[in-house]
Amino acid sequence: MTASAPGPSGPPGSREWPASLDVLVELLAEPRAPVSRSSRPRSRDVHVRDSLAGAALAELAEAEWIADVGSGAGLPGLVLAAALPGSRVDLIESAGRKCGFIAEAIERMELPNAEVVCERAEVWALDGRNRREGGGREAYDAATARAVGSLPELAELASPLLRKGGWLVAWRGARDPADEEAAVAAEARTAVEAVEIRPVTPYRGSRERHIHLLRKNGPTPNDLPRRPGMAAKKPFGSEPT
Repeated sequence: MTASAPGPSGPPGSREWPASLDVLVELLAEPRAPVSRSSRPRSRDVHVRDSLAGAALAELAEAEWIADVGSGAGLPGLVLAAALPGSRVDLIESAGRKCGFIAEAIERMELPNAEVVCERAEVWALDGRNRREGGGREAYDAATARAVGSLPELAELASPLLRKGGWLVAWRGARDPADEEAAVAAEARTAVEAVEIRPVTPYRGSRERHIHLLRKNGPTPNDLPRRPGMAAKKPFGSEPT
């Protein structure tokens, strides 16, 4: 696993900052937005710019279909849909209130390439309502997650959704050696291998931000997905040796 330097991110008004992101900043500043109260006044930086840091990655920029797992307030999915109009983004979120917020944001941001999936990722991986054959299983070129679970949990949730060779792109804060080691230990159970960790500085004053790149290296293991909640309750890679 290697680490490399971050790339630049454009200021508001540049081609890297679509006008629709200003609409998202306004939505995230509202009291009803499903983000922490303290972060609302700083949403442009701590949420939107932070999410935008992934748009320059080839693993996402070249993806035709992206699954945003545990999308929450639509981050980073809404930002990626705005910045990557040639990609289709499914924002997977199980909480109804958050789904409603995402759906409204998609409409107000005028994002024809984004869709909210109000379902758990484990269920969606088996769901036949998806647009590609076989439901959500092994349908996506990339999966994203920001502020969601541990790395082994994310790898397990993403694996059934990703095609072979697809990428899991995970936004994280300070590096956690124990979490990273657990993800490596879980590789045989998830078929998702840790490849690279990129430090990023998405906005002035940001510190200890990293994007983890993990790749689906084979077919989905037959026992995935497990029952909803099991990835968090009993994550692979944490079993005693």
